[in-house]
Amino acid sequence: MVTNEELAEWIEERQGRFVAVANEIWEKPQLGLGETEACKIHTAELTKEGFRITPNIGGMPTAFMAEWGSGSPIIGFLGEYDALPGLSQKNQATQDPLVDGGPGHGCGHNLLGTAAMAAAMSVKAWLEQSGRTGTVRYYGCPAEETLIGKVYMAREGVFDDLDAAITWHPSDFNNGVKGSCNAMDNIKFRFHGKTAHAGGNPEQGRSALDAVELMNTGVNYMREHSIQEARIHYVITNGGGAPNVVPAEAEVWYYVRAPKRSQVNELTARVRKIAQGAALMTETTLEEDMQGGCFDVLPNYALADLAHAIMEELGPIEYTDEEQAYAKTVISGFAPGTCELNLRARGMPESMLDTPLHGEIVPIYDAGHVSGGSTDVGDVSYITPTLQVHTVCHPTAIPGHSWGITATSGMSIGHKGMLLASKAMALTGAALYLDQSLIDQAQAELKERTSGRPYETPLEPGLKPPVPKEVLAMAK
Repeated sequence: MVTNEELAEWIEERQGRFVAVANEIWEKPQLGLGETEACKIHTAELTKEGFRITPNIGGMPTAFMAEWGSGSPIIGFLGEYDALPGLSQKNQATQDPLVDGGPGHGCGHNLLGTAAMAAAMSVKAWLEQSGRTGTVRYYGCPAEETLIGKVYMAREGVFDDLDAAITWHPSDFNNGVKGSCNAMDNIKFRFHGKTAHAGGNPEQGRSALDAVELMNTGVNYMREHSIQEARIHYVITNGGGAPNVVPAEAEVWYYVRAPKRSQVNELTARVRKIAQGAALMTETTLEEDMQGGCFDVLPNYALADLAHAIMEELGPIEYTDEEQAYAKTVISGFAPGTCELNLRARGMPESMLDTPLHGEIVPIYDAGHVSGGSTDVGDVSYITPTLQVHTVCHPTAIPGHSWGITATSGMSIGHKGMLLASKAMALTGAALYLDQSLIDQAQAELKERTSGRPYETPLEPGLKPPVPKEVLAMAK
């Protein structure tokens, strides 16, 4: 029988391989639905290990499933690899973009996908060597940052037969996760009006930009009459070309968030009415472009406790003085008080900043907490018991989606967190293969918590993912 220690050693012995993969993806950041390089790298590595590849899931060329083995249990590892716009950063501790305005891995997804892949590979090797039956899967999930990938994959039913799903996220603490995230809708509203010379004959024009501004004003007044936990934010992606031309086209992009999917549905219906009203007031026409939507995360306490105990057995991450100094320099690159405020918001003492990197395994502290952000992991969590763990990949309390995370995601601090995550996920997966009662317990919890709240895709019928045309052309 292959032991847990040997399973973790399998990853440790190949850490150079996985660090190289993470670094290559870090060096080639691509935005959601356009992650062609990361997809190619991951599928090549998994093919070498004997996994069967199912490409182009849900009409997304950068979404795939890799599978090895047969029969039950079926355990899936969820990977992500999309970057964020505007977060390009050199491999150094002070802010300096590698490419001005370019994308960067400011959420550490170069690490996220690689660790999940490493976990799947190690479990496959363990199953093969131990002679146990079962199926291991790795899901290459694109466009998590825009809450698209897993939602369209879920609509295809690729998670329906899983006994459990396992994933993680880079963080500033090591622990299992019992917290949730907001559900969300992701919609672009386009208004079509009539152009005219703004100085010569403005009466002949019908401004699409006026419609956008009136919509935004209406939504801002709506905030007073929304639940306190709601988060509604927008950017104007097209406001016209010149002041002396009445804009015939304008667009605003909205995210609508709330702790529960039903609350998002109610809020989005109200936002849509405001958009319709803005079109009526300006005599323009309205076009909706729903990019996607996702569920809130349904944490599985049974799996979180199991994984956390395994992390405690694996032990803390050890850091060098140079790594602590690097992290301290990154922290100093943010405005004074930023990190202190982030800690207070989480109920943690500011003294935590005395140590820039906390490698110990800390108690699970987020049970019952709903993060203001969102993730399409939520959709998977309503379909099958889903585990998330956090490991330290960036300095304490620095802002999410920032240059500082890009910086540490491309060097040893991020690599160490990635390796701990891969081992924790692999050992948790092995425990599930060994003990069916652990799966039964997790599934019973899911059944109880979803009673009266079954999963139904938030996507409208016939909606297709907004894959860039150039990516679709490459896939043909």
